[in-house]
Amino acid sequence: MVTGALMLTGCGDQTGSAGGGADKQGSKAPLFDKLPKKIQKAGVIKVGTDAAYKPMEYKEGQKIVGLDPDLANAMGEQLGVRFQFTNGTFDGLITSMQTGRFDMIMSSMTDTKDRQEGLDDKGKKVGKGVDFVDYLTAGSSILVKKGNPEKIESVDQLCGKKVATQRGTTSHEILKKQIDKCKKNRERPLTIEPFDTDDEARVRLKAGGVVADISDFPVAANAAKSGDDFEVVGEQMESAPYGMAVSKGNDELSGALKEALTKIIEDGSYKKALKKWGVEDGGVSEAKINSGT
Repeated sequence: MVTGALMLTGCGDQTGSAGGGADKQGSKAPLFDKLPKKIQKAGVIKVGTDAAYKPMEYKEGQKIVGLDPDLANAMGEQLGVRFQFTNGTFDGLITSMQTGRFDMIMSSMTDTKDRQEGLDDKGKKVGKGVDFVDYLTAGSSILVKKGNPEKIESVDQLCGKKVATQRGTTSHEILKKQIDKCKKNRERPLTIEPFDTDDEARVRLKAGGVVADISDFPVAANAAKSGDDFEVVGEQMESAPYGMAVSKGNDELSGALKEALTKIIEDGSYKKALKKWGVEDGGVSEAKINSGT
């Protein structure tokens, strides 16, 4: 941890004090002046996250740890403010940000055109949308019980079976599309069991209630490596960028985040954090805004 860029983490309601604005050391940070005046005054960027996605973000006791908090901490050195993470439910994060609870979201959120434009999975306008500052690339993977008893190698083999996933994620969307594909091929559709967290989905898989859990590759790979219960099968699906989400029109904040990400890519702290958490393969060489499709 570094002085002037302390990482605060919270669960539910935020924990710790936001303080009375940036200290003198923070205000001298290279990119402090790039931030919106409101955040400069507060000395804090409020971050919404779903801390159940190891190794990206998860809880150790009451502390939120993982790659995303580490990257935010490194960016905090450049910006001269603190990042304060607050835990929430994934599919409610965008709404919470747009109603003012958070300044941004950093929660392994895939950058998609639908999220940029505020569309639901049926193409209906449900919000004003968000902008993404993209910082990692990952696809979805199939997690099964160790030994792969059902001999599953692709999502096409899931027709007629029960499958778990986290609600509101891109993995959830992949499974919805697979239902239509099963029907088109005149096979029985798969049954999706959506959960609020991927932890709950894995509990269901371990208990034998479903044959697979579909989640982002970093999370699935970590679950497979962390014990003897699971393994990852098949290839990654629909690789896409993860982005830090900011409300549409908050160009000062998205611009400042992009510059901070660029700085930590250049100084090596970005690569160091990815190596620590075993996700080097998903690294990016350039910070981009809204590169998702």
